[in-house]
Amino acid sequence: MNASEINTYTAKTISGLEDVLKAELDAIGAVNSQVLKRAVTFQGNKELLYRANYSCRTALRILKPVLTFSLVKQEDLYQNIYDFKWEDWLQSDQTLAVDAVNSTSVFTNTQYISLKTKDAIVDRLRDKTGSRPSVSLDNPDLRINIHIYKENCTVSLDSSGMSLHKRGYRRNQGIAPLSEVLAAGLVILSGWDKNSLFFDPMCGSGTILIEAAMAAKAIPAGYFRDDFGFMKWADYDAGLWSSVKEKEDAKIIRNSVPIFGSDISSRVIENAKENLDFANLLEDITIKKASFEDADAPGEIGTIVCNPPYDERLQLDDIIGFYKTIGDVLKKKYKGYTAWFISSDLKALKFIGLHPSKKIILYNGPLECRFVKFELY
Repeated sequence: MNASEINTYTAKTISGLEDVLKAELDAIGAVNSQVLKRAVTFQGNKELLYRANYSCRTALRILKPVLTFSLVKQEDLYQNIYDFKWEDWLQSDQTLAVDAVNSTSVFTNTQYISLKTKDAIVDRLRDKTGSRPSVSLDNPDLRINIHIYKENCTVSLDSSGMSLHKRGYRRNQGIAPLSEVLAAGLVILSGWDKNSLFFDPMCGSGTILIEAAMAAKAIPAGYFRDDFGFMKWADYDAGLWSSVKEKEDAKIIRNSVPIFGSDISSRVIENAKENLDFANLLEDITIKKASFEDADAPGEIGTIVCNPPYDERLQLDDIIGFYKTIGDVLKKKYKGYTAWFISSDLKALKFIGLHPSKKIILYNGPLECRFVKFELY
């Protein structure tokens, strides 16, 4: 594959963020982008593949499909995988890992799919070269994704390696950490203009604050990462990657935006400050210890984006009373603000006692959540 060759890719994301990711991909030059369930397909060259991995805030993985075939019986999987020219992508002294997603009656076990795929690749390389690659689940040279839907099997190479939500800035995390990709999605969905006041009054380890600051300063999502899956591919172009990184880094803005955070826990605040410090954002984000009830509004008007504790993960004595307090404090202290809250406790959300002007369904891991907007006139 040369640098200008156009390929079709699949970017994976969190359920509810598909349109956000499509807009991000379109903005960096993707063509023919189409929204799927928890994914967006798009076309572009190798430069775009590198740029998508580095700059897209709401992508989890970017896959490059290399093989599709029909499955009638289980043996079809092994044979089609075996027949593919894996020697073009993997050396026998390298390592591989296989992830599988299955929606078919031909197979009932995704681990079995992964195992048969691995066997076919290993057998092929041993037959062609006389030696075989080994498996490395944590940090393989080539991560392979198998997606089976009905009778169709798609084999893709994972260009991201580690999931893109692993930004690299989070040194410490709290009890119920929010995914960096979800946090970035919340910031984008809130419609915050990246210039006005931004506040997270229950900031935990600071993920929403850091994602807001990175968006405001145009710091690429992958800025703190040293490693992407495509760097181990046979066709890796180090010069092209260096050029992409240089162009994206040149867009970083050295501005100061009023971003504030607070949390009731001293230990959590210390963790957040360590994360901010590592991300070189300690001077850009004002953070202090305070409960939501006691904290003063940091300015006249602004945007609140908040992930209050979920009772599934954090045992609050009185979740209903807690959400009532949120509503009371919003009405009392935050007139002129736009406030967004995400929660999986749909019953408790109603006790905020304000009429939401918008509701968005999102998933935080396996938890179905509502991201709700309150306009506080």
